Amino acid sequence: MIIPFFKSKDQNFTLLQGDCIELLKQFNFKFDMIFADPPYFLSNDGISIQNGRPVSVNKGEWDRSKGYDFVNNFNYQWLKECRDKLKESGTIWISGTFHNIFSIAQMLNELEFKILNVVTWVKTNPPPNLACRCFTHSSEVIIWARKNKKVPHYYNYELMKEINDGKQMKDVWNLPAIAQWEKSCGKHPTQKPLGVLSRIILASTQQNAWILDPFTGSSTTGIAANLLNRNFLGIDKKIEFLEISKQRKREIENIRVFNDYKKKIQGFKDNKQLTEYLLFEPPIQYGQILTFDKQFKPYTL
Repeated sequence: MIIPFFKSKDQNFTLLQGDCIELLKQFNFKFDMIFADPPYFLSNDGISIQNGRPVSVNKGEWDRSKGYDFVNNFNYQWLKECRDKLKESGTIWISGTFHNIFSIAQMLNELEFKILNVVTWVKTNPPPNLACRCFTHSSEVIIWARKNKKVPHYYNYELMKEINDGKQMKDVWNLPAIAQWEKSCGKHPTQKPLGVLSRIILASTQQNAWILDPFTGSSTTGIAANLLNRNFLGIDKKIEFLEISKQRKREIENIRVFNDYKKKIQGFKDNKQLTEYLLFEPPIQYGQILTFDKQFKPYTL
């Protein structure tokens, strides 16, 4: 039976330590939504700029490519397990750059997902291009796909339109990169901002939904999920990242911090719009029990 690395007192934030491909095979549960920020495989000994200083682009061995066949097989395997853990109407979001996103799109098609959108997240404060021989890399791509081509998915069209000044939300999002206050519990090399994850979660889930992040890192997905009244399960191999995740969850258990962070999330008209929406958002009824072993012994979060 799987023993959680961490389970919060309010039972809506759980972390597992290990390989997501292996762990996902060991329990039976269907999630409403998955967000995945898998390895981009861009650690190639290059140099970038951070806070005005040159830094290595290397994130770790987990981010180093071992060739096209390795990358394609890896993406196929984790996507296959994630597909099995989605509800029939569930959707998955995957972020990436040109280093990995074309492989992911190919594997999604092979596994018979239906790609709904390819969102371009335009960063308002990207690092400069040092080589000066190509355009500055100022965006990331986020693919949104649903499990079944013929089963309808949930999309909060009216809210997305409301926060976009009454116009249909486009697939180009101008949102800032991570803010300093989001790193209060430690730094993760590929941490995503709460503004991006909050928009993703609000667009494709309802209150009380269950969200999975198989490469959770510092668990921005989980923090956003809890701030928005959703439940979360995150998986990561590295204990140091899970420790940051745990501290971030404990940080928002302070109601003052919880409310302060919710007001700081970017992408809304003002700091009241999100709070007012959540007050009247209809919850979904969730009767599933999360189980952590092949015999389906109940382990209730």
